[in-house]
Amino acid sequence: MPELPEVEMVARGLRAPLTGRRVQGLWSDWPRVMHSPPTEEFAARIDGQVFRAVSRRGKFLLCALDSETLIVHLRMTGRLYVAANEKQVEADRWVHFRLQLDEGLQLRFSDARKFGRVWLTANPATVTSALGPEPLSRHFTSRWLRKRLQDRSRAIKPLLLDQGFLAGVGNIYADEALNHARIHPLRPANSLGEAEARALHRALRAALRAGIEHEGASINWYRKPDGSRGESQSHFRVYGRNGEPCPRCATPVVKSVVAQRGTHFCPRCQPAP
Repeated sequence: MPELPEVEMVARGLRAPLTGRRVQGLWSDWPRVMHSPPTEEFAARIDGQVFRAVSRRGKFLLCALDSETLIVHLRMTGRLYVAANEKQVEADRWVHFRLQLDEGLQLRFSDARKFGRVWLTANPATVTSALGPEPLSRHFTSRWLRKRLQDRSRAIKPLLLDQGFLAGVGNIYADEALNHARIHPLRPANSLGEAEARALHRALRAALRAGIEHEGASINWYRKPDGSRGESQSHFRVYGRNGEPCPRCATPVVKSVVAQRGTHFCPRCQPAP
């Protein structure tokens, strides 16, 4: 599933081609892609509205319109891109939601697994209010993190994956951050000391910033709106590198399962609790 860096790159890639474009119609062959409102109401309300801005909240894309916000969650296989009416690309075979725009353009939502969802709402908080803080914002401080860890006995990796705790972090960047911070993914959150909490805070921000710098990880389905691949996968320390040497100590990276997710770590740099 695309995480914060990948969704951020999608938002950045959509701003230029989408901002200022007017909606002239809606097509869908999979009504469930529209979480709310229902298809006919969705089509009637969005018709004629102009895209004013594109941003991100956690793993959600927020497209501000004249009077409402189009919210998109890509889930596992979603791709969102703008293309000319006559242009055909490989991802079109999985398009289940499409907005006709002015100037002969279309906003297409391709999703092979059909898990992605879109919302149209006058109040984005109805969709995003349960999210935790943005890990790259000034509100996410090491002091905040330390305080929130103290009363949680859950293993640290599942806690980082909890979008209500921290928005945007997923399996990939949790593994990368925990390796940076030398913390085993099964460590109870409340067992981390003050220095470890500071290290994790730095590591989370560093891993996410690196993901953005390298334009996201194109491991499976993720592509930028122009169809090109991100390069983050070429710079991972542990994720996807089972059996390869840890970049810090050369011990082979281990893959296990934590909270039903494939998890990569160095058994030497990240000793088991």
